[in-house]
Amino acid sequence: MTDVLLPLAVVVPIVAATLPLALGLRYDRVGWPIAAVGTTAVAGIAAAIAAEVVANGPFDHALGGFLPPVGIELVADRLTVAVLLLVAAVSVATLAFARVAGPRGNPFYSAYLLLVGGLVGMTLTGDLFNLFVFLEITGLTTYALIASDRSGASAYASLKYLVVGTVGASLYLLGVGYVFLATGTLNMLDVQAQIVAQAGYGDPLVRASYAFIVTGLALKIAIFPVHSWQPDAYQRAPDSVTTIVAALVSTTSAYALIRVTYTVFTVDFLAANEGIATALLVVSTVSIVAGSALAAMQSNLKRMFAYSSVAQFGMIGAAVALANETALLGGIVHLIGHGIMKFGLFLGIGLLALGYGTRQMEDLTSAARAAPYTSGGVAVLGLALVGIPPSIGFLGKWYIGVGAVDAGLAGGGAVGIAVAAAIFVSTLFTLSYVARLLERFYFAGAGLPGDHGEVPGTGDDGGRGDDHAATDGGRGDDHAATDGGEASPAKTADGLPAPVEGAPRSSLVPDRVPTAPLLALGLAVLATVALGFGGFALAEWFDPFLTEAFA
Repeated sequence: MTDVLLPLAVVVPIVAATLPLALGLRYDRVGWPIAAVGTTAVAGIAAAIAAEVVANGPFDHALGGFLPPVGIELVADRLTVAVLLLVAAVSVATLAFARVAGPRGNPFYSAYLLLVGGLVGMTLTGDLFNLFVFLEITGLTTYALIASDRSGASAYASLKYLVVGTVGASLYLLGVGYVFLATGTLNMLDVQAQIVAQAGYGDPLVRASYAFIVTGLALKIAIFPVHSWQPDAYQRAPDSVTTIVAALVSTTSAYALIRVTYTVFTVDFLAANEGIATALLVVSTVSIVAGSALAAMQSNLKRMFAYSSVAQFGMIGAAVALANETALLGGIVHLIGHGIMKFGLFLGIGLLALGYGTRQMEDLTSAARAAPYTSGGVAVLGLALVGIPPSIGFLGKWYIGVGAVDAGLAGGGAVGIAVAAAIFVSTLFTLSYVARLLERFYFAGAGLPGDHGEVPGTGDDGGRGDDHAATDGGRGDDHAATDGGEASPAKTADGLPAPVEGAPRSSLVPDRVPTAPLLALGLAVLATVALGFGGFALAEWFDPFLTEAFA
């Protein structure tokens, strides 16, 4: 009866999502307790699923007793479990941050639970059309959550994402339609078998279906040049919403790309259609460099790490297109690692904004003196994003780079070597903006001459003057309107970032941030470093999936 865990993981958050709205007709503050219980239950179910997979191997569940390929199937294997545990952990931790940072209200918690249900469904489903359904549930709730602070800027970002996301979902659905025309089935494993038995890898319908599906998922993942929704969405969304969206929404779409490519179409399809694989490889390579370069140009912290995600998902796309075991292992490891790192980075940025009002790079002068633990967590995660060992960021990049070189030496030509070179260039760009961050945290000391740590009240703004926002893409005097209504955070007499009025206090640390989210940030740092030591363990964990994919 353990297979009942799979539908429970999907049903619990979706059913719980109805309760804040229903009970909210009578009780005003019922949303958070229900969301806390719901996400905690999902985490417990995810842990039980992981234990079952470890003990007895992959298992599945046919919904309603209708066996595949007619019925819808939910499947759990080691790849599924890794993503599912990430979804569960981030969902619980982000909810703790949302309680103090907002948004609040029963509708928000209902949408949050529905988002969790959509993400879990995307992870567990073994049916292509069912994947579309959960993709849309995830998309629709994300649109609503981005606009949940009711500002004009967030509404615009949400509308932009809505338009782009709808196009992406439509392209994905069109691809699924072509798959059904070619094979007569929608179950992932059955499609894999029917492509070989009925159509063949060179069938125009099969080729078109993969092209449409990948293009649709690329829009959802935000691979360059179809990434334009992501920076606005990340910047304008409430901080707690950015945390879960950055860590999970594009991550589960990238997981879907890996699953569709290697479970449905298989590596043999990529080998038989080198033009399609090369096109995906070229686009991903451009995304790696362009995303990193654009990130290095930003001064708004959320936009900077949003563009960083464009580059990181480009690496995952390249790992998929390289079609060798080492690169794919790196892509999977980087997928999980990126989710953890971006959760921690956006959580840290959100905590600094909550406690000190800092949203721009130049606002962080000596932030490590005012908030040493929060700044330290962000610094370590930034270095992990660069790929400094020991960290999971280094591990993922290393495997992808080695796989790219192997592909080039094995006959892949210049494209494989170009991917490795792009990762190197991207790492240099990442180092440049992370170094800027560390410089503001630790070396732009208060009271030093020049533009280091200006003394408040003197009018010396470190050279920023009235053009403070000019370094952020020419926003000019718009800064207040686009960054939460504060033109510049206040400074203490020592030139340190001053806590905002009503900033939370912790009895454990000097940081003016809430304790529970700070502990979550610490756990993200520990996981990032600990998994960096797990190269052989991670390779062994994902080996069954890789062996099946390259059999």
